[in-house]
Amino acid sequence: MFLSVFDMFKVGVGPSSSHTMGPMVAGAMFLDHLRKQPFSVAGLRASLHGSLAFTGVGHATDRAVILGLAGFLPDTYDAEKADAELERIKAEGTVTPEGLPVLTFNPKDDVIFDYGPNLEGHANGLILRGLDAQGDVITEVTYYSVGGGFVLTADELAAGKDTDDGAPVPFPFKSAKEMLDMAAESGLSIADMKRKNELSRRGLNELNRGVERIWDVMNQCIDRGLTRDGILPGGLFVKRRAKGIYDSLMAERGMNLSAPHQINDWMATYAMAVNEENAAGGQVVTAPTNGAAGVIPAVIRYWLDHVPGATAAKVPEFLLTAAAIGGLIKYNASISGAECGCQAEVGSASAMAAAGLAAVMGGTPEQIENAAEIALEHHLGMTCDPVRGLVQVPCIERNGLGAIKAVSAASLSLRGDGTHLVPLDAAIETMRQTGVDMNAKYKETSLGGLAVNVPNC
Repeated sequence: MFLSVFDMFKVGVGPSSSHTMGPMVAGAMFLDHLRKQPFSVAGLRASLHGSLAFTGVGHATDRAVILGLAGFLPDTYDAEKADAELERIKAEGTVTPEGLPVLTFNPKDDVIFDYGPNLEGHANGLILRGLDAQGDVITEVTYYSVGGGFVLTADELAAGKDTDDGAPVPFPFKSAKEMLDMAAESGLSIADMKRKNELSRRGLNELNRGVERIWDVMNQCIDRGLTRDGILPGGLFVKRRAKGIYDSLMAERGMNLSAPHQINDWMATYAMAVNEENAAGGQVVTAPTNGAAGVIPAVIRYWLDHVPGATAAKVPEFLLTAAAIGGLIKYNASISGAECGCQAEVGSASAMAAAGLAAVMGGTPEQIENAAEIALEHHLGMTCDPVRGLVQVPCIERNGLGAIKAVSAASLSLRGDGTHLVPLDAAIETMRQTGVDMNAKYKETSLGGLAVNVPNC
């Protein structure tokens, strides 16, 4: 089993990896499908199903599909160009993707929100259709956005192609137990094993540059969020708070006014800065999702800015370790809120961050595994119930608390020798079972929980 660090951490655009990035990627995939056909299409149509329908407007899913079918991709997304193209498409009712003829596509009529039963493969389903000149369907593909920006066709999902099927890697651990056994046998750290797996697929320079970019985008996202205020889009009139908290924390520095617990405010404001940027549609890194994008950057920034001896040279070790843990969670359970609730998003992110922090602070593989388990265990059962389908309430603050839990979990693990009662594998399996049992209204549909108990208009 191999999931690259670049699978777990993708540069993209907010507000959602599964509801924004995934549908945009699906649009681009469908264009590739059309380019390979022996016939020409004249028009396009998209239908959104399950969670993509129920919370699609709040997550800008319709916008993402339109732009994806126009040729935009999350990794190279240009907001100004996207806004201009979106207005043109709405006015003219056509898209002009490269390598294809001008295609009729009127978003008002051709993007359909289907509130019926979920498609059978996943809660996040969409069907993209190619039409002939008479408006009849001549080709269609069903796609599933399975979390973290990962997209599979219905055929790929049925065939189990949710993980890499390339050449074998040196350390193909599929469970935390296998990971620990391989670490003990090889004498390598989790990050070293992950690095060797990555190097079996790409060169050292490519790996180093890619990991450096991940942290650069994360860090720049924090910095932007700490300098911007105002009201977030979407109609809830949620005020940006990260800048105000940060400014007050900076003003109190050196004044001997702070209580020891104030460090929690630093962690929370770093995370909130990222998720406010995400809510505003800014550039973020899935970590492992957009809804949970603030946890890992916040913990890294906390470590660099507040922990003696921290050095940016160890950030790759943090990210590689975190990616190894995230890969185990995705392979054995889920990182999708629509599939398993927020335990799969912020819970997974917190586990990944706890593992990364324990690693750069000198933890053994056993202590790192323990840190991840503590963080995940104490997010079990967390629902995904965004008010009005927006990735704002409770999502923004929840990232701050996820970061705080991650640091606490790492600290607790480092106080011990790695021996503990509940294995990480058991926590992951419990999360999966809990997600299966969880009522659908608590899994990113905005049909339950805070989404229906908080006034949202």
